[in-house]
Amino acid sequence: MIELVIDQRRKDLGGFEVGRVLPFAKRRMVGPFVFFDHMGPVDFPAGIDKKVDVRPHPHIGLSTVTYLFDGEIMHRDSVGSEQAIRPGEVNWMTAGRGITHSERFEKARRQGDKMHGIQAWVALPEADEETAPVFAHHDPGDLPTYEAHGLWARLVAGKAFGAEANVKTHSPLFYVHWNLQPGALAELNPEYPERAAYVAVGSVEVGGQTYHAGQMMIFTPGVPVLFSGVTAATVMLLGGEPLGERFVEWNFVSSRKERIEQAKADWRAGRMKLPDLDHDEFIPLPGDPPPPAEPMS
Repeated sequence: MIELVIDQRRKDLGGFEVGRVLPFAKRRMVGPFVFFDHMGPVDFPAGIDKKVDVRPHPHIGLSTVTYLFDGEIMHRDSVGSEQAIRPGEVNWMTAGRGITHSERFEKARRQGDKMHGIQAWVALPEADEETAPVFAHHDPGDLPTYEAHGLWARLVAGKAFGAEANVKTHSPLFYVHWNLQPGALAELNPEYPERAAYVAVGSVEVGGQTYHAGQMMIFTPGVPVLFSGVTAATVMLLGGEPLGERFVEWNFVSSRKERIEQAKADWRAGRMKLPDLDHDEFIPLPGDPPPPAEPMS
């Protein structure tokens, strides 16, 4: 039933830590999901330093998916978007042939905030890797929900459990948020060949074993999976149809290594447009020297 259990690895992003889950040495992808970070939970005091923000940086060949349990993040990008995301909403940014964006904790800086959520990347099919970049924001009304017998569920993206979210995707996938009360039962059916579940809060029992916050379970294809809430728990379900091998370097994803090298060269040379509303700084390519300081007047 369970092929592999992945424990999150803590990563310092320069102002706060995340739990990195995918990619993992023994499992690079689950369906089209190629990256999965658990952000927080962390309490930000009012007046936090700007170094906590994620400065403008580039992507190709993927869609980024931001989903929050708590807090607020301000998104700005090179196609002109400026959009705050709050709990229960979805920011789905398709990079395609190239996009740049920033993520700012402006509410936290003003008044303090609790930050808790998931940042995932979904690889694009080869035919769509060079599609035009686009950003979409979805309110909770675009996302089907279900509640019964101690289970609350929201379909964040894709198709599952007979429902479909109003979120444009490029390949068959599912992404679901479950809240389970202690003792509540819920089943993940074998609709997709690749499936996983990540415990974000609390603990659940699967196959007679208990799994806790910070663990991802990768499931055997074709087998239904029964969950039971041990404590109040938050679980993210994800997966879909596999896309084939993908190369990942820094913020770039592609089916071709040479395309990643081209993206690196483009970023290094300043050929990728920065966000219109957030263009006064950027993250250099790892290993490159920092940009020169502006001359003093």
